[in-house]
Amino acid sequence: MSAAAPLAGLMAVELGTSIAGPSAAMILAELGAEVIKVEPPSGGDDARNWGPPFANGASTVFNAFNRNKRSAAIDLKDPAQVAALRRFIAAEVDIVVQNLRPGLVEKLGLDAATLRAEKPSLIYCHLGAFGPAGPLKDRPGYDPLMQAYGGIMGITGEEGRPPVRVGPSLVDQGSGMWGMIGVLAALRRRDATGEGCEVGTSLYETALAWVSAQVSTFGVSGRAPRKLGTENAGIAPYRAFQASDGWLVIAAGNDNLFRRCAAALGHPEWADDPRFRTNPDRVRAREELNALVEGVVATRSRAEWLEALMGAGVPCAPVLGLDEVCAEPQFDAVGMMQRAPDSDLSLLGLPLRFDGERPAFRSSPPALGEATARVLGTTPARAAE
Repeated sequence: MSAAAPLAGLMAVELGTSIAGPSAAMILAELGAEVIKVEPPSGGDDARNWGPPFANGASTVFNAFNRNKRSAAIDLKDPAQVAALRRFIAAEVDIVVQNLRPGLVEKLGLDAATLRAEKPSLIYCHLGAFGPAGPLKDRPGYDPLMQAYGGIMGITGEEGRPPVRVGPSLVDQGSGMWGMIGVLAALRRRDATGEGCEVGTSLYETALAWVSAQVSTFGVSGRAPRKLGTENAGIAPYRAFQASDGWLVIAAGNDNLFRRCAAALGHPEWADDPRFRTNPDRVRAREELNALVEGVVATRSRAEWLEALMGAGVPCAPVLGLDEVCAEPQFDAVGMMQRAPDSDLSLLGLPLRFDGERPAFRSSPPALGEATARVLGTTPARAAE
């Protein structure tokens, strides 16, 4: 078994749609497990049509979260097909990942209690919306709803401006990551005891986890954190500043770095100014300090300031568009962009390496229904493949 495919030999079924469930199951697939994605025969996963643009017959969003999987088109309204799916899970599957709408898996008999009664060693990962209890437990959820409900939108953007959604689907993908952390822990326990378990997380809980520092601050101060744009509430200067031809982020995270920053900006006297002497001083005088830094940074180009600040050892970075990101030498150096072995599709791989080796891009995102016969019992089991 390759170190970069530590889950090789395991079988997983994904009862997933959109991003949360598929991103979770893709982690398993990337780590070497065989993953069969169950989709509706008519149209498949909703994310297949989230475009344009499209590549290889599916949206680029679908491609990003469904590589290294196979697809089974199963009609969950057909009792015979659902029964066949249950038999397949009982016979062959180690892990089930599901994020279907609340109540559906229970209605179908595809819930953790039913499946684990048939197969106690099964690990079942439930990615819910609002969690298993409370007045909202039966409501469906999507990433922007959770960014709103969980307070992320409330602290993102700038004061006086409309709400801003964080661009990536960080709640969906974060829920997938939490789910897989739980699954990996459950696999560790199963290796020792032979017993599976139900792993549960939700989009709402994940959204709350992302604001844990802000909730802690609120608990101590009694004041809800305000929107700070690119800033950090507890550090200054720590934000994006506009140079003459673009933006850069300066992150002077301690007193020594601020002293270096002030000198690089041509104002070493700032470090001895009573208003700015310590980080708490600078946070209290945030507006005054930011105004001074803004006035200086605006006088020169982004490249000039990056050179000066990096030369002084001050953490800083240009604010890049994705076109610039993909053109950066560092982007190529880390080797995350991988080419499919069976098509001309290139996608970002898992941000993990094992003994220096990144998990492989083994197969393109699946065509709808390519593994249906396998699940419905009309082709041989994996041992014969």
